[in-house]
Amino acid sequence: MADIGVFQPLFPKERLLGPLLDRVAGLLAQSHRLAAFAGQPLALALAPRLRAMNSYYTNKIEGQHTRPLDIDRALANQYDADAQQARKQRLAVAHMAAESALEAHVAGLARAELFAPALISRIHGDLYQRLPEADRITDEGDDRVEPGVWRSRPVTAGRHLAPPPEAVPALLAAWGRRYGELPGQEQALIGLACAHHRLLWIHPFRDGNGRAARLHAHLVLHALGLTQGIWSPMRGLARNQEMYYARLNNADMARRHDHDGRGPLSQEELVAFAAFFLEIALDQASFMAGRLDLIGSRERLADLLTWLAAHPWQMGGEKSLIRPEALEAVHYLAVAGPLARGRFMAMTGLPERTARRLLASLLDWGLLVSSSSRASVAFALPLASLRFLFPRLWPEAEVDAI
Repeated sequence: MADIGVFQPLFPKERLLGPLLDRVAGLLAQSHRLAAFAGQPLALALAPRLRAMNSYYTNKIEGQHTRPLDIDRALANQYDADAQQARKQRLAVAHMAAESALEAHVAGLARAELFAPALISRIHGDLYQRLPEADRITDEGDDRVEPGVWRSRPVTAGRHLAPPPEAVPALLAAWGRRYGELPGQEQALIGLACAHHRLLWIHPFRDGNGRAARLHAHLVLHALGLTQGIWSPMRGLARNQEMYYARLNNADMARRHDHDGRGPLSQEELVAFAAFFLEIALDQASFMAGRLDLIGSRERLADLLTWLAAHPWQMGGEKSLIRPEALEAVHYLAVAGPLARGRFMAMTGLPERTARRLLASLLDWGLLVSSSSRASVAFALPLASLRFLFPRLWPEAEVDAI
């Protein structure tokens, strides 16, 4: 029978919670600030870009990412001729689809269910089942990945020798019980940070543990009502990958002295990892709260329209036409929602022929979208718009779009 004490402590002693609670308080404040933007057209338009970005960054941590522009192409069913690049594209699209489906699944789950082993299995299974059989291989390409199935052989993750496979079910059950019973949102968030490390310490799958664990953290934050679909820790973890790995490795360390907890593993290093994880989450929520400021977004939209006006492109037999008079109408779409085409053109104050050409140009570039040639128009965020409207959000996409 598995010794479930081997990965204690699972949660810090109360005397060590102060700095962690400070970070949690900041995270909750920023998340409440973001709630004001939830459901706005600008945030809704951003959502698919954030899914692509999450996919890019979690796969980048594993060294299996592809360019943002290639993710865009894959979403349009355009895959690279190179087999390895096409596999990475399929992995990116699978992650996006799994994230969306799993967010819907966890929305109504009780706290205990968010930390149940069944959810961890489902996350891994949902991701890998979306890949063709030939793509269900380890990142090293040396073994098959069975979706949602606990591993059946010993593995080493970095310097960490994971527990034997026969111990995995009991360890996951103990993991789920401890974190699923934590009271209140504050303790749940600290628990989530600790749970992320301890889940990776168990290393329940042959491969895909990091992706599944990061997706689990994202989903719990979503289910707790904190992300509003506007941010995720994945970006921050990837942009601080060296520290992420260092903190994870340090939290594998054995207890070092009498003041370092009472379990076999270091309590100090678990607290240090939790502090790092919560700081990453706070930084990501704060960043997005700043980027969704309506005054700032209007100014950045004006900059984008100015750039488009100065860089016309060919549209069939004529050049595009972008005018500054479009700002009011486009900004309205970004904050209030779709407009009938006639209403949009009237808001520009331009002659009908000029306004119609302006509308056609914005649709062609992708800043506006419409379901048909007569339907209302809505705001959208093409990849190339991010460097203007959300600068530094996804720097790799900015480079890709130049």
